[in-house]
Amino acid sequence: MANWGALGSIVLPNVGGWVNGVYFAGQIRKGEEKSWYDNLNKAPWNPPKWVFGPAWTVLYSGMGYASYLVWEECDGFTEDAVLPLSLYGGQLLLNWAWTPIFFGLKDFKLAFIEISVLSGAAVATTVAFSKVNKTAGLLLLPYLAWLGYATSLSWYIWRNNPSGAREIKDEKAQ
Repeated sequence: MANWGALGSIVLPNVGGWVNGVYFAGQIRKGEEKSWYDNLNKAPWNPPKWVFGPAWTVLYSGMGYASYLVWEECDGFTEDAVLPLSLYGGQLLLNWAWTPIFFGLKDFKLAFIEISVLSGAAVATTVAFSKVNKTAGLLLLPYLAWLGYATSLSWYIWRNNPSGAREIKDEKAQ
């Protein structure tokens, strides 16, 4: 028998990732042609583009299930659940906002600031989840590790690309 609450909690965070992925896919892939993203000066530790989709799917699923554990432990959105689940919702919105800032606005400084704030919100969420359900807190640890990694990538791109990031064109590919 399916646990629809658990399934919904896992799918929900992925939806924002999928929507961002579909909407901004053209910014990353242009068939044989290089995109502006391909022309960025990226960190030597930057992974191949194909890594991001599977990594985020696993991370979103883990954080979604963690939120379900908190929901269950607190018997729904009760007084005990307000803080941890509100923190979760806030950090999830921040998470989804990074992609439009980076790929839509091409504002690398703002993207770095935003992911730094997101990281703080994710730490607060992890602490709050841990106080309710230890497993829920542990499920967020890979997410925190990835955010540290992603923050370093965002910082590198901001520091090593033109300050007029919005003006990046595909000129290098030509």
